[in-house]
Amino acid sequence: MEGLTFVDVCSGAGGLALGLERAGFEPRLLLDDDELAVTTLRTNRPQWNVLHTDLLDFDPAEHPVSHDVDLLAAGLPRVKSSATVGRADSRAEERLLEAAIYLVHAIRPRAVLIENVPGLAHAEEYQRFRDFARAELAHLGYEFSWFVLNAVDFGVPQNRKQGVLVAVKRRWADAFRPPTPTVSEPQTVGEALAESMAARGWPDAARWAAQADQPAPTLVGGSKNRGGADLGPTGAKRKWATMGVNAHTVGNEVPGPDFVWDPRLGRDNMVKITVEQAALLQGFPGSWEVRGLKTARYRQIGHATPPPVGQALGRAVAEALHEAPQPPAAG
Repeated sequence: MEGLTFVDVCSGAGGLALGLERAGFEPRLLLDDDELAVTTLRTNRPQWNVLHTDLLDFDPAEHPVSHDVDLLAAGLPRVKSSATVGRADSRAEERLLEAAIYLVHAIRPRAVLIENVPGLAHAEEYQRFRDFARAELAHLGYEFSWFVLNAVDFGVPQNRKQGVLVAVKRRWADAFRPPTPTVSEPQTVGEALAESMAARGWPDAARWAAQADQPAPTLVGGSKNRGGADLGPTGAKRKWATMGVNAHTVGNEVPGPDFVWDPRLGRDNMVKITVEQAALLQGFPGSWEVRGLKTARYRQIGHATPPPVGQALGRAVAEALHEAPQPPAAG
């Protein structure tokens, strides 16, 4: 699966782009408005063409390298639910979704991939966006697939559902199939983190890993405007507590040899997940460097598309585009 190109907008820490690279795509251009995310991308892939700009300010006419690529990809900031629809940041996120669709007019990729909250694919509150996308793209010759994936089905040790739009030019659309699971058994938190938990000589790492016998709840990056780093809302924190993890904060380092792990004694005697471990729970390789201070690094990771999901999506798109295209309809 070689020779395919893509543009990735709102690239963040690079999870989607890394997955697409693994699927055989070569990036022509990536962009993000967060300086630390841009630094993360440039640190890990110095050869990538990374632009520090807001999607709403991006003009493809000024960047001809973005034209005529095979795929336009966007792992956009999560659109809030209808309960928060009146908030300014909710409307801003909707505008990013719309901006990604408008880009298709200028870039004219053979396929479009947008990843967001699960409800984007089917929920009533996102019907307006689905109608908007269809109105903008159908007349350009794209056919649509809306579906939901769970990262745990692709080897990521985390229950993380994502709503996905794939729009493919009509000549290749019949060949597209949404990705099918790549694993039969979910990986658990304990399996993913046992080695790192033991890295400083903590003797209870294996006992802890045996209790952490399920996938992680969805990691939530949170907003730049609110709070510090933690592992998610109240329900997620309760789930983490059953695994002996204090989810009210993010740790600076894994336990040392003297740490007493006894969840019955409260949070202070539970382990804390580090930023590096959060990256492993998102399916990033251990070699991937996320730049910034702890909270900023955790937010980049929490907002990312897990690379194995990006890879599965990339392979599904690549398989469709490598099929012999159907001839265009007459007239």
